[in-house]
Amino acid sequence: MFSHSRFSGALRHWRASMLGLLLMCFPLFAVSAQVPPGVAMDAEAATAEQAVASTQVLDMTSLVGLEDLIERIADQDAVFIGETHDSYADHLNQLAIIERLHARGKPLAIGMEFFQQPFQSVLDAYVAGDISEQDMLKQTEYFDRWRFDYRLYRPILHFAREHGIALIALNVPKELTEKVGGQGLDALSAEERARLPTQLDASDPAYRERIKAVFDLHPQGPDSDFERFLAVQLLWDEGMAEQAARYLEMHPGTTLVVLAGSGHIEYGQGIPQRLKRRRPVEMVTILNGTHYAFAPERADYLLFPQPAELPERGLLGVMLDIESDGEGIGIQGFAAESGARDAGLKEGDRLVRIGERTIEDYADVRIAMIDATPGERLVVEALRPGLIGEPERLMVTVELH
Repeated sequence: MFSHSRFSGALRHWRASMLGLLLMCFPLFAVSAQVPPGVAMDAEAATAEQAVASTQVLDMTSLVGLEDLIERIADQDAVFIGETHDSYADHLNQLAIIERLHARGKPLAIGMEFFQQPFQSVLDAYVAGDISEQDMLKQTEYFDRWRFDYRLYRPILHFAREHGIALIALNVPKELTEKVGGQGLDALSAEERARLPTQLDASDPAYRERIKAVFDLHPQGPDSDFERFLAVQLLWDEGMAEQAARYLEMHPGTTLVVLAGSGHIEYGQGIPQRLKRRRPVEMVTILNGTHYAFAPERADYLLFPQPAELPERGLLGVMLDIESDGEGIGIQGFAAESGARDAGLKEGDRLVRIGERTIEDYADVRIAMIDATPGERLVVEALRPGLIGEPERLMVTVELH
């Protein structure tokens, strides 16, 4: 959603030669050209002087390692770590910082954009060990409300459960944001309005300008409306800030690590400034420096990690009809390479079991396939509708691609 760029070739070469995670921190220094006394500058020279005066210089001696970063941020009330949602390197950064903060012994909690507030009790039960990971995913409706590969976040949730670290569902319900995005705030009922954040402050022109730039990147249809788009962004940012402020008020002395999309954190305009408006806390912002055009105001710290990719996951090679009714979930097509088709399944068949898991909906398919790997063979049960009478029940072994 936000633009991507890189530094100069020299900096890229330097970064590639580093081992592990490197952190760029400030200060930055301005430099300006000197004009000999008595020499008048013409318009061209004045323009050049103005351009050079705005040049910023990265002081390479200020680069530090991850341990030094932890030393600098350990006493903060809130630590915001931005992410590009599908960047595994970003989530490894988040986990590394959480692990090191936890090792220092200060009480810690993890606030997450990717879980919505009505499901807080489910996260509490998961951390307490009262429900399984599969139950947590099903009950939070993760695969309906977020859908990014759960394996990106899985190590963080496992670490929290292992060490009893509170997981805080920060985001507002998607029912609210979808209705506001489609119809506007005025369309909300009294009951829905009661679920809104207590403050929706759109007065920051820089915030509005940044959100407008994002809006303009989206395809514009006849129903596109910037004010509704802005209202949704405000709902997200104010809602997450309010939930964070509420938790910090109830748990003084705790460091809240907030994991959210970088657009909610950069320049401090999203969640951070709205948290500060509600509660006077000490905070820092941390972003991946490789994803965006360089700007020192973007965050307090920029990370430059090595690239990282999730392991390939095994696939059935089916396209699912997630809107269909009936037992299981229907197959409406196949990928070019499909182990399910090779095993004899056809369009219109309905998946009712994958491995040991009964399939009731799309989430069950995703949960059943979390640990699947290419080349693995899974037993799949399906129903094939007949022209007359009961459907045929099939049991096939699918080799995953």
